[in-house]
Formats: sequence, C-alpha cells, structure tokens
Amino acid sequence: MAEQRMVSTVRDVPARLVPVGDAMTIPANTFVTITQSLGGNYTVVYQGNMLRVDGTDADALGLEKYQLEFEDPGDGRIHEQQIWQALETVYDPEIPVNLRALGLIYSLKVCQHNATVTIEMTLTAPGCGMGPVLVGDVKHRVSMVPNVKHVDVELVFDPPWHRDMMSEEAQLETGMFF
Repeated sequence: MAEQRMVSTVRDVPARLVPVGDAMTIPANTFVTITQSLGGNYTVVYQGNMLRVDGTDADALGLEKYQLEFEDPGDGRIHEQQIWQALETVYDPEIPVNLRALGLIYSLKVCQHNATVTIEMTLTAPGCGMGPVLVGDVKHRVSMVPNVKHVDVELVFDPPWHRDMMSEEAQLETGMFF
C-alpha cells in the first residue's frame, strides 16, 4: 500500500506494538492511519504509536478479513503440514516474501503429548528490530492450527542467515538470484 489512509475501527482490535511486540487493543470507533499493508498484515498509527494488526482482524479496520482456516482432521493430532501452511502466511514486514520461503524457519518440532509446537527461527539481520513482532505473528498464526495448545518460538542467530537459505522463487522475486 503506497498511500496512507485513515479508517475508523468497527470493533475492538488486537494489535502488537512495533517493534517490541507488546499486545495492545485499539478500541472500537477509533481513528487510525493505515501506513502499510504487506503479507496480509497492516501497520497502523494509533495515538502516535505504530501497531501491527493481523490480517485475520482486518474486518475491525473495515477491510476484508484474511481467512486462515484449517480443516480439523478429527484425530486430535497436530499435523505438521498445517503448521507449514500457517508459516507460509507470515511475511517479513519489509520483504513481500513469507518466512518459510525466506529460509527463516530453522526447525519445527511437534509434541503431541502436550499439544505444543516449538519453532526455531532467525531474522535476516541480527539487529532487526521487528523480531518480537515476527515472533508474535508466528505464534498467532500457528495457534490457529487445529489441536495446537501452545506455541514456543525461539529466535536464534546461529547459523547466521544468508540469501542462499531462500527458496529459488523467493530469490527470483526479490532479485537476489545470481
């Protein structure tokens, strides 16, 4: 989204403070300025603070809600493929490529016993201030997978991320394929 626009919230909307990731609620009938739309998420300004609103709550901004739905297989188990599908809906806030294609997800473990998903991920740069927001995005989207009760995300920086970790499609899309 190139231009900013002001909208009024139609209901309370959960958001995360940029860049620290703290949870906040923007009250209903409040004016916010949308400054960016990327990867199905929105960056808004509210009371001088920059906040990230997940696309699954876009209806609160009067926009089309991003639908992220998974069929519950009915076996009470967490299915890893559904977790990968959820991760493919989380985008870097500055690059229009999902975290999986960027190669930022280092490991994914499922513990069926306590319905926990544990993810190790990195950032494109260790000093990236959006780490807490991305961790919040991952937790939020993965928690939508059927039978997931807990999501633990750890940011790691070893090995350091480099462009060769990206999928070929992501390298082509970002112009980093050479």
